[in-house]
Amino acid sequence: MHLTDDEQAMADGRDGPAVARAMDLLQRYGRALGAERLVATNNVVASISATTPFMRAYARSKGGMDAVFSEFSLDSDTVVAIPPVKTFTVHTQLGFDPGSAARMGVDEQTVHFYQQGEDWTNAHGVQATNTCTPYQVGNLPTRGEHCAWMESSAVIYCNSVLGARTNTEGRESVGAAMLTGRIPYWGYHRPENRVGTHRVTLGVDIVSTSDWGLLGYWIGEQVQERVPVVEGITQHIPNLARLKHFGAAASSSGGVEMYHLVGITPEAHSADMAYGGRKPLAELHFGAAERKRTWEQLNGTGRDLKVDYVMLGCPHYTIEQIWEAARLLAGRQVHPDCALWIFTPRAIKSLADRNGYTQTIEAAGGHLMTDSCSAMSRAAPKGTRVVALDSAKQAHYLPAILGVQAWYGSTEECIDAACSGQWRGVPA
Repeated sequence: MHLTDDEQAMADGRDGPAVARAMDLLQRYGRALGAERLVATNNVVASISATTPFMRAYARSKGGMDAVFSEFSLDSDTVVAIPPVKTFTVHTQLGFDPGSAARMGVDEQTVHFYQQGEDWTNAHGVQATNTCTPYQVGNLPTRGEHCAWMESSAVIYCNSVLGARTNTEGRESVGAAMLTGRIPYWGYHRPENRVGTHRVTLGVDIVSTSDWGLLGYWIGEQVQERVPVVEGITQHIPNLARLKHFGAAASSSGGVEMYHLVGITPEAHSADMAYGGRKPLAELHFGAAERKRTWEQLNGTGRDLKVDYVMLGCPHYTIEQIWEAARLLAGRQVHPDCALWIFTPRAIKSLADRNGYTQTIEAAGGHLMTDSCSAMSRAAPKGTRVVALDSAKQAHYLPAILGVQAWYGSTEECIDAACSGQWRGVPA
């Protein structure tokens, strides 16, 4: 791998042992991927906190957060002092909401440890955004900007909607990027890998957020890790929430990290631009039969109609989605045998608090929570057996993570389930 003079100096220890170890990790990582060089980045989405019981025990026994970062972010057997980050870095989700710890079954000792860890994180220059949707809270890279992001639903949004460039990175590679401002130049950093491979035409209107979730889930299964190009969207242009759910679904059922919507996303002003002048490898069609089959698949674990828990906010809810949920809940009450948890970034919750949406949700018996979700925290109300979700991503993961039944539908259907205690969703 070719290194610039500055990169070689970092590798040789000019900036200290932590940076040298970061450069060693990046070189090993890059060589394994076939990358010939590194590329500069000043935009990182990372997880560096001690989010699991094992990591917390490791921190206590090995020397605190420097030890955790050395072992789990730098692959270093030796504990080294971690300097402040060189790049703009925001933190992705945590294992729980510190403001709702008791509700999520987290004890005070764990909360205290978390607070110490966040102090360490902040002191190193990392932004405490604690969200899987960093683009909602001010991290908006420009088209063509090289990034190093974790979290599959964030990566696909970054590549596809923003037109920035990142691969789905792990804790180690983003940890190294934070300290060096470098990431291997491969995959979706290279323009030739960003062109469309599969043509998708539509035989049904894609209107609602749940429609976009169904389409994304179906496409992910069909194309796996390729780049789909969706043609024919001339009405019902999707908003942020719909693109967010579409991408999250496609990256859950498959490994999609980038897509194009012709006439909508920035690298697909035309079909020819989306395909880079090449012919698609395959032609796919999404019609009524495909939509029905996908709905049945996502609801495949649902058997009992009595709903114990409704979880909204995967990926984290936008302020528009919170506004919609508050409108649907106004004047109603969550059923006494059901719980409603809605997850959002802490910055957006602050706005919801000021707008009165949090008060409306809480007056109805729901809870607006931050920093995590039930998949990350593995937390649900005690006794939960049946969950209702408006996220295809969560319908994919939560039954396996928590051993629950899941119903997938629209936000309105989920709010109705929370208030009635019954699933009354209509098949697609």
